[in-house]
Amino acid sequence: MNHDATGPTSPTGPLAALPALPVGTRLLHIGPHKTGTTAIQGALFAARDKLPEHGVEFPATTRHPMEAALAACARPAMMGDTAPTEKHWTNLLKRVEATGPRTSVISSEFFADAPDDETVARIVEQLGGDRVHVLVTLRPLARIMPSQWQQYVQNGLRMGYEDWLEHMLRKAPYEKPNPSFWHRHRHDRLVERWVRAAGADRVTVVVVDDRDRDGLMRTFEALLGLPGNLLRPVPDTANRSLTLAETEMLRKLNVEFRGNGLPDELYSKLVRNGAVMHMKNSCSPTTADVRISTPAWAVEAAGRIGAEMAEHIGALGVRVIGDPALLHALPAIPAQPGPPAAEARIAPEVAAQALYGALAAAAAVPVRHTAEAKARTVHQTSSKELVRVLGRRCLKKLRRR
Repeated sequence: MNHDATGPTSPTGPLAALPALPVGTRLLHIGPHKTGTTAIQGALFAARDKLPEHGVEFPATTRHPMEAALAACARPAMMGDTAPTEKHWTNLLKRVEATGPRTSVISSEFFADAPDDETVARIVEQLGGDRVHVLVTLRPLARIMPSQWQQYVQNGLRMGYEDWLEHMLRKAPYEKPNPSFWHRHRHDRLVERWVRAAGADRVTVVVVDDRDRDGLMRTFEALLGLPGNLLRPVPDTANRSLTLAETEMLRKLNVEFRGNGLPDELYSKLVRNGAVMHMKNSCSPTTADVRISTPAWAVEAAGRIGAEMAEHIGALGVRVIGDPALLHALPAIPAQPGPPAAEARIAPEVAAQALYGALAAAAAVPVRHTAEAKARTVHQTSSKELVRVLGRRCLKKLRRR
C-alpha cells in the first residue's frame, strides 16, 4: 500500500507533495455514502465559476447529479421520487464530453451502487476510458452506521437501530432490510470492483480523518491542481443527521404510513421533502438532544470488519491518501449509553416545524395518487373526494326513492 499521508494533513504537510492528476483527467468521485460527499459536492458547485481559471470543469448543472448516477447504475429513485431516465445520464455524458481536453470532476455517492462489474466497466468507458481516475472516500464503519440508518429511515425504513444492527452484523446473509448497505460499505469489495474496470493505477482511496475538518477539501485541491482554500465548506442544514428523537418520530410515522397503504408520492412530497426537510432547516440540535448511540458490541464488530477491509485494500495496489488504521479505529463508547429509543422525546418546537413543513408542502404541490390507500378515514380524504362520494350516495338514494 502506498501511503501518501498519515494523520491530519494540510497544504504545507504531506499534501503539498501530492502530485496533481494529469491534465485532462476525468475525476470520478464515487463516495460511498456518508463519507463527506455532500460537503465536497457543495464546495465544488460553489466554486464552479472559478474552476475554469485553473483548467478544471464541473460539468454537472446541480450540486449533485443524483438522477444521472441512478440512471447509469440502473437504480430506482428514492421512495416516491420521479424515476430517473437514461436521458439524465446521457445529458451528463454530453456535458462531460463538452469539457474537451480539460480536467473535469464528477461526484455522486450513488455510483457506489453500481450493481456489477459490467455496469462499472460501462460507466468508466462512457466517461472516457483511460482518462477516468476513480476516487473513493472512506470513513470508519462505526461512524457510518448510525448516519446510514437514519438516512434509511428518511427513505421509509421502519426498523429500530439495534434491530437493524442485528440484521446487518449478526443475521446472515446480512441483506435485510437494506441490501444496499454492504454493497456500498464493504469498502474493500467496492474498491476492488472499480479496480477491475479502471486499473489499480487509476484508483485513489482517501481515508477521511474526522479530526481534520478541511482535509478532504485540501485533498481535492491537490489532486485537481487547484490553489489552496479555493474549495470552501458550504453550510447545509438540510444534510444534517437527525437526532435519536427525530429519527424515532419519523420511524413511527413510517410504520403508520405503510400500515395504511398510502401512496409513495405522498411520502416523497409531504414527509421527506416537506416535514423532514423543513424540520432540519428550521431546528438545529442542541447539547440536550440525544444522538444515535451505537452499542459496544456493534462498534467492536465494525472495527473487526474495518481491519479486514483495510488489509484487503492494501493488497490491491491502489494509492491510499491518509491513515488506513483509521478504518478500524474504535470511537469512544460513552460510559453511560444514551436512553433507549422508547425514552427519546422530541421538543414541541421540532414537532411543530415538522408538521408545518408537511402542511406547507401539501399546500404548494398537489399530490396525484397513483395507488389507492387500503383504507382511509374521513380525515385522510380530500374535501373534493368527500363531496364526490357524498354526491354519489345522494343520487343513489334519490333513484331508490
